[in-house]
This record gives sequence, structure tokens and C-alpha cells, in this order.
Amino acid sequence: MKPDKLVRRRTFLKGAAVGLAAASIPTIIPSNALGKDGSAAPSDRIVLGGIGVGRRGRYVLGRMLAEKGVQFVTACDVQASRRQYVKDMVDGKYRNKDCVMYRDMFELLGRKDIDAVLITTGDNWHALASILAAKAGKDVYCEKPCGMMFGDCQDLADTMNRYSRVFQAGTQRRSIGNFQFAVHLARSGKLGKLHTLHASINRLSVSHAWLPAQPEPDKDVCDWDRWLGPAPWRPYNARYVQGGWHGYVDLNAGARLLDWGSHTVDLCQWANDADDTAPITYEPHGGTINAKYANGVKLVIRPDKWLGLGTCPVRFEGDEGWVETGDTGAIKLHPASLMGERKRYLRRGTDPASHASDFFDCIRSRGLTAANADVMRHAHVACHAAAISWRLGRKLTFDPAKEVFINDKEANRMRTRAKRAPWHA
Repeated sequence: MKPDKLVRRRTFLKGAAVGLAAASIPTIIPSNALGKDGSAAPSDRIVLGGIGVGRRGRYVLGRMLAEKGVQFVTACDVQASRRQYVKDMVDGKYRNKDCVMYRDMFELLGRKDIDAVLITTGDNWHALASILAAKAGKDVYCEKPCGMMFGDCQDLADTMNRYSRVFQAGTQRRSIGNFQFAVHLARSGKLGKLHTLHASINRLSVSHAWLPAQPEPDKDVCDWDRWLGPAPWRPYNARYVQGGWHGYVDLNAGARLLDWGSHTVDLCQWANDADDTAPITYEPHGGTINAKYANGVKLVIRPDKWLGLGTCPVRFEGDEGWVETGDTGAIKLHPASLMGERKRYLRRGTDPASHASDFFDCIRSRGLTAANADVMRHAHVACHAAAISWRLGRKLTFDPAKEVFINDKEANRMRTRAKRAPWHA
């Protein structure tokens, strides 16, 4: 389908959605539509849709369905089994059969009644779906990694700011108590002068291989062309759409560095008060990448499972103390007296409930979320820069203000890549 036809299709669908909404207004208004039964009245209700809601997305959606004043109305997915699963989940929650299913996300984005979207597709669709949603007037909660390349993250952040949309990256550890506590110690000076940050990542890998070709299913069962979207074409194999796309360079961001790094590097950025910048040098050493900020603080990006604190561990070191924590919720620190402030940060684990609440609160206030588009941009750019350094096997110098590598044409070419037509904003 050509881009101009996509635009005309969206225009048509928007008009159709308005007409459908007008035609479906009931003549007798139920009490819950007025908010008289304790539910939120339409003027206060946030209407939510979902794009590509799979296993991780359903976990996030479950927390969103518990939010007062939020109503989920439509499940969009290129796979019939996944959209049906979400419909059953939502209808079971609301005890009705009202959740609408779409294969084509432009039908969802064309609906005027939808305020926000939850985007939990594979990596290859995150940025483009978010950008299209913002242009359609929707606020966006998008799972990480939010962009396959530098340029995706830049375009996403620029679009959210240009259209004044509320954006929350799915880096929910910003809203989890044990990580907040560790960051508090670093930012408040309780560790003394900060000098080294440690961020865990998955084992780095890049594969250009293709799985064996299999016959494509009917489009209504799985629209393979739409599943690939802006990613380069490759033959269909059921393993891809069942979650087996991880590790393939065309489908998984940043040599897998962003799988966990989008969380842990993000936390290190926050701890270093560096949400508006990124490190200026990156140097690979085997599976570890050493980076350094302009203020002299070192960032060590290293393989996971080195602290025994579960997934996504981080460690912050100052000249008077240190703290480390991970997804178990446990905290190790020195000096031990610092633990006295822990009670202010009660939540632990990886539950995205508070992160979702922050998103909906900011939709109502039009404020900035904990993991807003600019925060996401700088943390993701740092991750991508580190991944490029590792892939090239050499030290790189970076200008975080211009977001370019200094005197390295090859590295700069790797910041972006062409998108498969017609899948672009």
C-alpha cells in the first residue's frame, strides 16, 4: 500500500469513526455514563486502546485495567490469537463483550474517542507506531526499547514534543521503590562525590541469519507483511511471531544491549543527574563497555548476573559509600547507616502499576511523566552509542548535544537506517 493511500485511508477511517460514534449515542443514558455508580463520568474517563499487546503487554494492561477512570476499548494486533486473547481478558474484567478487535492499527488510530494507546509490539514497530499515534492525537505508553536506532528515538521524542503528547516509556523501574531509593542516595550526596555507575545488560549478540522459510498464513490469522512493518523483508517463520525474533539484528534493537540497558543505563543517567545528556566516550572490552560522562563520572555497562540481586542490577559508587540493587528488591549498601531512609521507598520488584498510574495522572494534568520522551531519548541514545562501539570494536567519542560521533563516519552511518516502504510516518 502506498503512503498516500495510507493517509487517505486514515482520513476516511477518522470520518467513519465520528459518524459511527454519533450514530451509536443511546437515547436513554445509563447511570454509569454520568458517573453516578462510582465509575468515572465520560468527561473524566481516559479511553485506552492497545496495539500489539502480547505477553508483556498483557501484564502491563492488567495493571492499567485496575486504574479507576480508565476504560480499555479495543485490541489491535496482526495476529488473530493475540487480539482474541486480549478481548477475552478485557471482556472478562468488564463483564461484557464490548472490546473491539482490529487487525489494522489505522482503524484504532482513526477513532476519535480513544485518548491513549498502549504499544507493546516487537522492537521494530515501537517508534513508528508511537509516532503515528501521536500524529493521530493520542497519548502513548510504549514498551522499551522505544527505537531500533538513534534516529527512531530522536524522531519519536521530536514528534511527542511537536504534538504536545504525553509519553511514557515502559522503563518502569523509575517508579519502583528500591531503585528510586538507590538513585536518591546518589543524587542527594549521601554517597559523597559520585564517580562510577554500573549498569547490567544481556549478553551482546548480533545475528543476520534467517530462519527457514515457511508458508505464510492467511492475513487474518497473521499479517506477516504488517508484522515486519518497517523492518527489512525476510521470509515468514512461526517462531518469529511467537517471540523468537530476539537476537536478529533487523528485529531486535542495539545488539540486545537495550533489552536491559534501556532500564539500567536509564537508571544510571538518572543517578548522575544526566537525563538531558549522554556519555562522551565509549570503549568496548569484551562483553563490557566503559563509558564516561563530561563530568568525569564513569559508566560501566556489563553483562548481567554479577551481583546476585536478580535481573537489571545497578550499582552506584561515590567516594563516601556505595549502593546496589536489582529486581529482587534487595539493597546492599555502605555505610549501613544509609538504610535508615529506606522506609520512604516501600515498593519493590518490577510491577508497572505505579508507572501506569503516573502515565494516567500526567494525561489528566498534561505534565511530564517519569520516563518522558526526552528522558527516553537520551538514555536510549547512550545505549545505542554503546552498542555501536561494541559492534565496531573500538573506542568512540560522542557529542551528546549534537548526538553525533566525532570524526567517525562509519559510526555515524550506523545511527540510522532506511525503513521498508511504505512503513514510515
